[in-house]
Amino acid sequence: MNRLQLVRLTGLLLISLVLLLNIPYTLLIQTFEYDDILRESVDHVLTKFHAGGTPLILTWFAFGLAALLFIPASLLLHQILDRPDTPYLAIATFMGGLSGILQAIGLLRWVFVVPLLANLYTDTASSPGTREAVSVVFQAVHQYGGVILGEHLGQTLLVGWTIGVCLAMRSSSLFKPWLVGLGGLTTPLMLLGQSELLATVIPAMPVIETTPIGFILWEIWLLLLGVGLLRIPQKQLAILPLIPARGLHD
Repeated sequence: MNRLQLVRLTGLLLISLVLLLNIPYTLLIQTFEYDDILRESVDHVLTKFHAGGTPLILTWFAFGLAALLFIPASLLLHQILDRPDTPYLAIATFMGGLSGILQAIGLLRWVFVVPLLANLYTDTASSPGTREAVSVVFQAVHQYGGVILGEHLGQTLLVGWTIGVCLAMRSSSLFKPWLVGLGGLTTPLMLLGQSELLATVIPAMPVIETTPIGFILWEIWLLLLGVGLLRIPQKQLAILPLIPARGLHD
């Protein structure tokens, strides 16, 4: 793959990633009260989930698979930005790939774990004791798979990836300074939003709800980054020194 093909493919993948994430996300807003429902009672969540049936499960499945696209996207972007003066980029790319895996795990709990719990909870033959046990299991899975893996570790690693990529973009002639600044702006918003996760176990924790706006800006940034890669003139790519990617193990 030559440089032009690499840049164009990366741009297309970044744009596709944003679009494929937002299709199931929009459907979940419309059909499952997402993402406000994440902090609702167990009874409300499991009853609503069971009512959604197979279409809701498939929507979550599509959401989880879309998150995995972030892995090849970060690897391809690594090859574009990798230079001798960006040794930190390998760490950032590793963080990006791991973020994609953890967020996918968090999302896919709604595909492979929650349906079983929802069926048990809503089964008219289930005893009160069974429903109580299901409630405890759901809360544990929800807190561990969702809050810890997907939202906390996944999003924190995503912040690390974004910072590393923005630093590498600053030293590249391919990107405008304002685009670098927009990416950097999203990171404090996502970090401050972590206070909402701590509030799930420390009720007195002050909540700064900046995660939604942070992620909206982050997706806009990612979309603009993809569009920017598609619009880079071939002549500009031709004059850049061809530096082979060193791989994450170097």
